[in-house]
Amino acid sequence: MKPYIIVNPIAGAIVNRDVVLKQLRRLDPRKLSLTKRAGEAETLARAACHAGCEYIIAAGGDGTLNEVINGIASPHLIRGVRMGIVPLGTANDFARSMKLPARLEDNIDILRAKQTVLVDLVRVTGKRTRYFINVSAGGFSGVVDEKLTPQIKSTWGPLAYLRSAAAALPKLRAYRANAIFDDVERWEGELYNIVIANGQFVAGGLPIAPDASVRDGLLDILLVPKRPAREMALLIAQMLLGKHLVSDAIPFRRARKISVKSRPRMWFNVDGEPFGEDPTVFQIVPRELEFVIRKR
Repeated sequence: MKPYIIVNPIAGAIVNRDVVLKQLRRLDPRKLSLTKRAGEAETLARAACHAGCEYIIAAGGDGTLNEVINGIASPHLIRGVRMGIVPLGTANDFARSMKLPARLEDNIDILRAKQTVLVDLVRVTGKRTRYFINVSAGGFSGVVDEKLTPQIKSTWGPLAYLRSAAAALPKLRAYRANAIFDDVERWEGELYNIVIANGQFVAGGLPIAPDASVRDGLLDILLVPKRPAREMALLIAQMLLGKHLVSDAIPFRRARKISVKSRPRMWFNVDGEPFGEDPTVFQIVPRELEFVIRKR
């Protein structure tokens, strides 16, 4: 089974493109494509699937990974396709959840070994339908992602998210939100942010959902409530340490499905990529993607 490698040549961790491409060609020197614009990784992945390819590797960051996944899964999930990643982005948060190494050479060895597990995807439906594999966030995070330009990523590297968060602070506002879990439990209140997690990390290693699993068939959902500035500062410090779920300061749920409506309308991202505004439905698609992992 020969892989088809889709490379984002401007991914944040690429310093010497020629060296990276030489390493990637250890996987297969013939089936490698470089993207030239946003969205092209999705198009290439979909075309590869329709051509019968059974092994696709995304070489880039979380955004490239998200595009490739949507090429495989949207509009309908194409089964029997093995997926791998070479984490070359600024954040590489999903690679952290999968405990993949940082070194390019080590990831090449993992991808050549082709050991896999089945992982969950998340389908999100609003005015359109997309899939994601790591984390979606709405509210304040949506504003942050508007500020997270390629220029900021290039200049600030792993600190890009914090830089964009600082730029977005003047737009901090609360949303009157209505969330329904598994069509049964309803929650209403004022929120700054809502996070729907499949993976554990965001923003270059922030453990937003430290106990999340990509194989448990459940979403980890955090509702970040409106709080006075002093309490928010303490809450942010707890988030940086991964200690924010030990108290009741942040309502937390696990569910297979969540529906969200808010006023004003809340903008969401998926795996760091802009998605759209609510009303939105998030639903787990359990163990549907075969993913290449490190040998156990």
